Amino acid sequence: MGDHKEQPLRVGAAVRRRRRALDLTLAVVAERSGLSVPFLSQIENERARPSQSSLEKVADALRTTAVELLAAADPACSVDVVRAGGAEPWAEPQVRSLVRGHHQMHASEFTGDHDAGRELQFRNDQLMYVADGAVEIEAEGRAYRLGRGDTLYLTGGVRHRWRATVPETRLLVVAVAEHIEALRDKPRR
Repeated sequence: MGDHKEQPLRVGAAVRRRRRALDLTLAVVAERSGLSVPFLSQIENERARPSQSSLEKVADALRTTAVELLAAADPACSVDVVRAGGAEPWAEPQVRSLVRGHHQMHASEFTGDHDAGRELQFRNDQLMYVADGAVEIEAEGRAYRLGRGDTLYLTGGVRHRWRATVPETRLLVVAVAEHIEALRDKPRR
């Protein structure tokens, strides 16, 4: 009885598909992201694995999110197990997709530090859960300090940023997928 997926996530094909769908050259994506053309080529050809920061830069250049690129990297399946992997402390920040494929929900695990200056805004609702460590989240002009076991819910469209405040923090983010148009209550007449 094995897991549905045993191979590591390969984001290169998803990056290439998105770039081609937008009819962009590697040079344009390089200019928008601040990354080099050879590095982007290596990512697309699965010869380099981008860091969280590099994947976010590529996603921004492709007018999408890192979560969407990760989701598009694997086909959807009805049952899938995502194993935790090694128990080593994280040498650098990482993001790991907990739901693979193109589904109505995304879940990602962020480990280590995070670019606290990066402002985020998602179209749909999301829930942030601190599995280990602590984070500070800025949303709508207020700072929220969360510790292990705390959650924060954000309605779609809320601009926010977050940072880990202790080493080896693990933050789980569960969100309605960006490709889903979440319905809001219609005003009554």
